[in-house]
Amino acid sequence: MSGETVGGGGRGGRKVDHATITTPTLQRKFIQRHEQSVSVGSDDFILVEDLGPHRKISVKEKVDNLGPWVQKKYRKSMTKKNLLKRLPILQWLPQYNVGDAVGDLVAGVTVGLTVIPQSLAYSNIAGLPAEYGLYGSFLGAFMYIFLGSCKDVPMGPTAICSLLTYTTLKGLGTQYATLLCFLSGVIQLIIGIAGLGIIIDFISDPVSSGFTSAVALLITMSQVKDILGVKAAGSTFVEMWISLSKDIHHTRVWDTLLGIVCIVCLLLLRILGDVQIGPAESTGLPRTTFQRTFNKILWLIGTSRNSILVVLCGILGYNLYQPGLPDSEQTLLVIGYIPPGLPEWKLPPFSVEQNNVTVGFLEMVTRMGQGIVVLPLVALLENIAICKAFSNGKTVDATQELIAIGLCNIGNSFCQSFPGSGSLSRSAVNNSSGVRTPLGGLYTGFLVIVSLMFCTPYFFYIPKTALAAVIVAAVVFMVEVRVVRPIWRSKKSDLIPGIATFIACLVLRLEVGILIGIGLNLISILYHAARPKISMEILKSRAGEEYLLLTPDRCLIFPSVDYVSNLVTKHSIKQGIPVVIDCSHIYGADFTAAKVIEVLTQDFSRRKQPLFFYNLKPSVVAVFEGIKPKDFVVYYNEHQLDNLLLQHTANLRKIEMIA
Repeated sequence: MSGETVGGGGRGGRKVDHATITTPTLQRKFIQRHEQSVSVGSDDFILVEDLGPHRKISVKEKVDNLGPWVQKKYRKSMTKKNLLKRLPILQWLPQYNVGDAVGDLVAGVTVGLTVIPQSLAYSNIAGLPAEYGLYGSFLGAFMYIFLGSCKDVPMGPTAICSLLTYTTLKGLGTQYATLLCFLSGVIQLIIGIAGLGIIIDFISDPVSSGFTSAVALLITMSQVKDILGVKAAGSTFVEMWISLSKDIHHTRVWDTLLGIVCIVCLLLLRILGDVQIGPAESTGLPRTTFQRTFNKILWLIGTSRNSILVVLCGILGYNLYQPGLPDSEQTLLVIGYIPPGLPEWKLPPFSVEQNNVTVGFLEMVTRMGQGIVVLPLVALLENIAICKAFSNGKTVDATQELIAIGLCNIGNSFCQSFPGSGSLSRSAVNNSSGVRTPLGGLYTGFLVIVSLMFCTPYFFYIPKTALAAVIVAAVVFMVEVRVVRPIWRSKKSDLIPGIATFIACLVLRLEVGILIGIGLNLISILYHAARPKISMEILKSRAGEEYLLLTPDRCLIFPSVDYVSNLVTKHSIKQGIPVVIDCSHIYGADFTAAKVIEVLTQDFSRRKQPLFFYNLKPSVVAVFEGIKPKDFVVYYNEHQLDNLLLQHTANLRKIEMIA
């Protein structure tokens, strides 16, 4: 079969229309002038497949072949190349040097100073005791050193995972949180091993932006109660507002004032970290030693702002706290007792005792609902987004990241943690601190262990409003208002799933909101698949024979085939001349399409009107020929079309002479 294109005189060609809507178009598609001839169609490479008969393999043969297949897969997985891929530490450790060690030490300590106050705060978002955030901030960081492929990812609790944990647990307790961490890791690991990371591709950027923005508002709303010093609950934005309004009259003045001051200070310190004195780097002029040192101090203060604020507020809380008085009479509400030492190492709970009744594994899973599936997917999306943001154009091994995060969450479940992922804010700190390899997580995890061993008595006095301020100052920048204008300029319809996801996540439960966004994306994809665009032109062959050229722009599958068939029938009857369907863009078809093509060829045959298929891929030909349609004609070059059209003209003349 030749890869040549069909000949057709562009001379005398005239437009018909361009559908999904059948309105005239000015486009002249697939026409290229070459001296005296005009080529119509595509020069796409055609893969020639063996369409001959194949021997059916028996079940016994398949079973017998299973052993060799497993051995082959095992040998392939044990190759040096695959081991280097699945244990990234083997790639960078042999080249590790003193410069890398210094960069990792500085970055690890800096991230550690950030993760400790964040972990305490994220536990509050998840509705869990403060120590559970710290429990999830060291073992995963250690494991990621061996498994992680992105140097900038600091494994641990995140704002989004914490909020999804809260909405999934619905106050069920810490044992459910640990089981949720284990199940999230298992799901992530399975997705990675099975290569199902494509699932994440169904979450488009507008949906992701709508979801992230809604999460930011929900987290902010969940922390307002601690800033005001009141009680509130609820898993949706509306529920939180209603609950907050009922207790708003109990607002505590000093907690509110301290919270507002802390937010303002954190935002100012964030700006301070970007302040630079001396000549700009773009000028090429050198800075003095004093200027470089001063800039480094400002950057360190800005980067460590959370730790600085928590320490200062902890000192304030220590001086104002009065032992023996109830919380209602204290000047500031503090986070209270945190158990000292490392967590107890044990298996995740697969059953719990509640009110002298044993709740089994399946019932525990049922109580947590669809959040068990949504949370690990969103955590993966968050982690992959971080890897891409800091990849500097390098390829991101998504499969390895899925495996790494999955194993880290499984490991964290053995030390009573709740689900975590890579944190965007801590990744930015890690990157700007000059991290060289994932070994920076060693120093971060070590700092968390030190804080659990020796600092928990001092955590008692940290005001709740200070931790709430840390969260609010961090998540306020997650509201992605800036993406609205580019989306509007690029494709306005993409705002629909984004805005719908944003509203749904605020009004409904988070997992329901993200599923609605994904559903709208799928509907959009299916709609475009069901309504392909079809270019229509009347052209002339080299022999002067007129024909109608129809060019669908995508594959023929069951949602679209009736639509395409109706358009072909409508315009073929209207024009009354031979019809050529350019199949260069049709790379697939199904049984429904084959049945419709059978009916279509029969209709054309009854009308004595020729229907030809140009450049149809062999795999699609096999699908169509499976039902043996009548007068199914496929051609692949210009000469064949000339012969087919001349033969049709000759047949018409014979019929006229007989008549």
